Amino acid sequence: MTYRNKFYVSFDNDSDVHYYWLIRAWQQGDGTKFDFYDAHDLNKTYNSSFQDALKQQLRARIQNTRAFVVLIGERTRYLQFVHWEIEDALALDLPIICVNLNGLRHRDIIRCPAIINDNLSVHIGFNAVILEHTLKTWPERHHSLKQQGDSSPYFYKPADYVRLGLETSDHGSRFESPADSEDGFSKKIPLWERLPLLRRTK
Repeated sequence: MTYRNKFYVSFDNDSDVHYYWLIRAWQQGDGTKFDFYDAHDLNKTYNSSFQDALKQQLRARIQNTRAFVVLIGERTRYLQFVHWEIEDALALDLPIICVNLNGLRHRDIIRCPAIINDNLSVHIGFNAVILEHTLKTWPERHHSLKQQGDSSPYFYKPADYVRLGLETSDHGSRFESPADSEDGFSKKIPLWERLPLLRRTK
């Protein structure tokens, strides 16, 4: 198989395009820019009569990428175009990286597209350093977890952010509580799954 070194980014082109261009301007640790596929010229031709053609073009671009990045904003989960892109990424078994534009470092259960909820993914806040680290480490970890039959959402521990020179954050504590893990990733335990356990301990 040909080595794929580009990354596909999916987002709300109407509301969040400035975040996309900011990522394109970011420099990686080696001085190079993030190498993303840009599919947004396709959006300009979008209407119902072109759906099949658009889907084919999207899949051709997505299948030549190493990982799938989705920028999660207020409206992302409601967009059919983003839904198509995620469907293709899942069908192609691509590593999925969810970038919360509100800075949340765990899964945002309010904004995250529902189609991702029961699929393997990693969730990070919008930041160049953690994005670069995730692009380098998550694809291999994704494939390892898939072989184990894991379909959980993951996030990085606070210690990982400190190691990367980033401040710790309690972002996400409104929704979920981190669980310990043996590696650099932690599974996310939703609040509604923890409440029965809390009640039994009283």
